Amino acid sequence: MSQGQAIAGELAARIRSGEVPAGTRLPTHRELARERRIAVGTATRVYAELAAMGLTVGEPGRGTYVRDLAGFDGPEPSRALPVPRVADLSFNQPLDPAQAGELRRALRRLAGAGDPERLLRQEPPGGRRADRAAVATYLLGRGIDTAPANVLLTGGTQQGLDTVLRALTRPGDLLAVDALTYPGIRLLAAAHGLRLLPVPGTAAGPDLDALDALCRTRPVRAIYAMPTVHNPLGWVLTARQRERVVAAARAGDCLIVEDGTYAFLEPAPPPPLQALAPERTCYVAGLSKNVAAGLRFGFAVLPAAHVAAAVRQLRTAAWGAPALVTALATGWLADGTVARLEQSRRADAAARQAVARAALRGLDVVAHPTSYVAWLALEPHQRPDHAAAVLAREGILVSTGDTFAAGAYRPHALRLALATPPLDELGPALTRLRAALEAIPP
Repeated sequence: MSQGQAIAGELAARIRSGEVPAGTRLPTHRELARERRIAVGTATRVYAELAAMGLTVGEPGRGTYVRDLAGFDGPEPSRALPVPRVADLSFNQPLDPAQAGELRRALRRLAGAGDPERLLRQEPPGGRRADRAAVATYLLGRGIDTAPANVLLTGGTQQGLDTVLRALTRPGDLLAVDALTYPGIRLLAAAHGLRLLPVPGTAAGPDLDALDALCRTRPVRAIYAMPTVHNPLGWVLTARQRERVVAAARAGDCLIVEDGTYAFLEPAPPPPLQALAPERTCYVAGLSKNVAAGLRFGFAVLPAAHVAAAVRQLRTAAWGAPALVTALATGWLADGTVARLEQSRRADAAARQAVARAALRGLDVVAHPTSYVAWLALEPHQRPDHAAAVLAREGILVSTGDTFAAGAYRPHALRLALATPPLDELGPALTRLRAALEAIPP
């Protein structure tokens, strides 16, 4: 064990025991080096290890602080609360009360079908041709015209992303991502040994000049993009912006991994990246947000040249979606249930955003008008980890902004997921959230 690792371990033990309490400002790198008689570079590595453990957070211009871990924070936090739960604003699980009845009817229909035993058999990796064709037909409504052979069925969007990265990248490859991005892609990158290249953001989307420069000057293997209803910022890239993303990928001969998880919430988006560059784009989405998170049904559209590699990866993992889930999902795709639910979700999301705008009026909030997320910038004295802990004591779960940060930059913000609380409870919960934040002393 190196000297830096020993010091990091000692400090970590003191933080976890409570000896160094949450909110403590730690010495600067130079001060720590002087106190411990180590090089400044070693001190920097000590703080990097503490940050990697999730115990500290660095705030530009303010220093390094011990994080308050009592709130909802980090990729895999505790969801327990010290008081009765008021609202879960940390995770989107949109559900319509009528869906329970739809599930009962669908299960009765499947039970009465001619060959229910088929639902107990193993599906081939990537799904059966008829089921892949049902998804391909559905995707025509998203502007994607692809052969069923290029569609693979997965156990949710996350497995789709995992399969694509397993098949098409190698440890050490560079993955360009938005500076604020979906936390799941960070977890996958870490699991597969990929190096993230954060692309700075603007009010209207990623800095495309920066993306173009990265693709031309660095050996970028793939670009991960959410062009339609970005999570967490909600932006929808224009047709011209999408053309520039594709041009950057072609200039650097990069793949594109397009995440369409929330794309259904935008009623009239420009064509997806897959339609502009089908030869290099893998489009991944599912039915978690538009139907039900517990369904765990996803799909990936790949260029024909990469399908076999992705099928091999599915075979080594979970093979894809189970037969019963696939039958439910494709049945709902075919009978129009998914389309009806997506229309209902757009109206519901618009209503929730209206509630949020009213409750948070005057605060710095970024959101798409029909999305299920809102990005709330905090005041300088409101540390995100501390704010999350304060809200946890009010029974409110939130996600801190650094959960979405792909690089060293740590945003001073909270991400609010608006879909889970009942609509009539959302306004009071956001009012309570606002009051709790405003009560944090400067």
